Amino acid sequence: MLVLLNWKASSPDRVLPPPVIATTSDQEPISPLPQTISTLKANSELGERLFNDPLLSHDKTIACANCHSLTLGGSDRRRFSLGVGGVLGQINSPTIFNQTFNFAYFWDGRATTLDEQTTGPITNPAEMASSWPEVVERLRAQPEYRAQFAAIYPEGITESSIKNAIASYENTLITPNAPFDRYLRGDHAAIDGHAQKGYALFKAYGCASCHQGVNIGGNMFQRFGLMGDYFGDRGKITKADLGRYNVTGKDEDRHVFRVPSLRNVALTPPYFHDGSVDRLDEAVGVMARYQLGREISDEDKRLIVAFLETLNGQFKGKPLQ
Repeated sequence: MLVLLNWKASSPDRVLPPPVIATTSDQEPISPLPQTISTLKANSELGERLFNDPLLSHDKTIACANCHSLTLGGSDRRRFSLGVGGVLGQINSPTIFNQTFNFAYFWDGRATTLDEQTTGPITNPAEMASSWPEVVERLRAQPEYRAQFAAIYPEGITESSIKNAIASYENTLITPNAPFDRYLRGDHAAIDGHAQKGYALFKAYGCASCHQGVNIGGNMFQRFGLMGDYFGDRGKITKADLGRYNVTGKDEDRHVFRVPSLRNVALTPPYFHDGSVDRLDEAVGVMARYQLGREISDEDKRLIVAFLETLNGQFKGKPLQ
């Protein structure tokens, strides 16, 4: 397992170095996902019901599952999701799968626990547009919910117990047994020669400086545009493009985001916080140009994509598609 050593964003007028990573020659930068994760069954079952219930939204039309479909890689494959009343969001919805392995949540990392993360979508005017008093009142009016909560939580239906139940369910949304996980565990026939070459390129180009560990990302912040002015080239900078700056107000955090996980990445287009790229090979090229300062060949992109496609895991024993 890699150890990340004290990385943080430096001043905005400097090119950030890659994070310092402590490793040894016999270790890989990526670790396989665990096969199972501990959870309380009753809590997670209640959380699953809440996750799929539009009652949590102000107009009773939007559930968490609308933007985080388990049949669409844990996302909705839209550039920006639609909230209550058809309101268009301002940032791409990240996958809900394997969130339990992230060190922070949302693109700007403003939540540090899954419980805390729950508040964002429920109270965001562009998403579910509700409030905790409204949600609590509605659920308390449902006899089945009252009974289910009372059996688990002594306090019954409260903001805290709702958050805990949803987070308990989200903790179960892991996708182990990807072909690449099996390869890391010693089954070298689990991925073909093209994917193996792609993985070698992934490491050689430096992609693993940010995309590593058990979730192949999700464990650090990094600036989008280390080696080039991504936002200047794209134009029309929005508030969402400011990233961590919206949380901290620090200039050094402009355009800094939580590095996304690459697990199941082939299943979750479009890519980046702005949903600006539809094709995975194009996303690889953008990353090489703006994060690594490299222009890579179409062949190398093809091979890296072949590797990335081996990161598609299984959910409840069935391959994601």
